[in-house]
Amino acid sequence: MSVGGILGEAWGLYTKFFTRFFLIAAIVFGFINLLNALLGWSVGNGSGAVLLVAVITTVVSIIGTFWVQGALVYAVDDVRDGRIDSSIGDLFARVKPYLGTLILAGILAGIGIAIGFVLLIVPGLILLTWWCLIVPVIALEGKGVGESFGRSRELVRGHAWTVFGIIIITVLASAIASGVIQSIFSFLNNFFRYWIGGTIANAIVDPYLAIALTLMYFHLRDGEPTEVPVAAESAAPEPAAPARKPFPPPEEAAAPVEEPPAPPDEPPAAPTQDT
Repeated sequence: MSVGGILGEAWGLYTKFFTRFFLIAAIVFGFINLLNALLGWSVGNGSGAVLLVAVITTVVSIIGTFWVQGALVYAVDDVRDGRIDSSIGDLFARVKPYLGTLILAGILAGIGIAIGFVLLIVPGLILLTWWCLIVPVIALEGKGVGESFGRSRELVRGHAWTVFGIIIITVLASAIASGVIQSIFSFLNNFFRYWIGGTIANAIVDPYLAIALTLMYFHLRDGEPTEVPVAAESAAPEPAAPARKPFPPPEEAAAPVEEPPAPPDEPPAAPTQDT
């Protein structure tokens, strides 16, 4: 697994199925950014509903963010063979059983990474690298909150620098692309800039990061050595039985060998007399 290989493969899937990834992200971020725009409007106009809108926006943003991340993981899994087999609704439905686990694990990971950045920055980068595969681990392996952290760390072990490089390049490129896209809508007023510009930027940029992380998960998972059972390792192989020679056909079978008859008994010789 290499940085260029993962980014190139991710770009290939992203461009081939761009419309599908765009729609998955736009459905969720359209609603989230609408609430963000309403929150901005409420603050700007001194509305008394600011606190209520802020709480609703925060809750919906958390739920929607992890829901779309899970859906994008399943979308990548769906199109890895080059074709679409599931509808967008099916992808979101598959996330439902794991949504609570995704939210809790994501919040805990975010808190831990944030504390690491506040302390010395480096611990935050280390934790970000170790825990970057939590979402695909939960969605594709059904791991619990605690197990997902250890499993992600296990997959990354031995490939930390490659994983770190993929994350940094993808995050920086996504931030630049998002800024450029949102600047295109700067002519709109604040409400529509937050809503329309933010939604389009998220729908274009966010799927690529999810694709790269999910492909990295598959490469690391499929590259794990297959475990051999201990009993199979200790057991000595049984020697192969020697091949039996086929019996000759009846017509070619050798005739039985007859033993020669025993010679007749000779009478005992007469004694000789001395002359």
